[in-house]
Amino acid sequence: MFEPLTWALVALALAAMVYAAVLTALDRRINWTLLGALGVIELVLLAQLVVGIVQLVNTDQNVSGVLFIGYLIGSLIVLPLGALWALAESSRWGAGALAVACLVIPVLELRMYEIWTA
Repeated sequence: MFEPLTWALVALALAAMVYAAVLTALDRRINWTLLGALGVIELVLLAQLVVGIVQLVNTDQNVSGVLFIGYLIGSLIVLPLGALWALAESSRWGAGALAVACLVIPVLELRMYEIWTA
């Protein structure tokens, strides 16, 4: 697993979570800046999927491939679902839903790191 990519995703997702939480606290709805940040995170997650699969095929480590790929795919799904939920919610809690979705990404990333290094 490419560690710099993992830690970059953790940092990006936590920054987006803080921004979404600030929008929620200020009673504001989601905006294009937040959606753009989520797009960038999603692109990095897609790159991680490709890199993760390539490294899984070429590794000699004892890694549960099904579990690892499941986490890679699951991390790709979280933000789009959170964005759909946020767009459907017309109050400030749409940004709150995105804050929660952004918090899930670091949890998944750390679990993938644990699976890879175990």
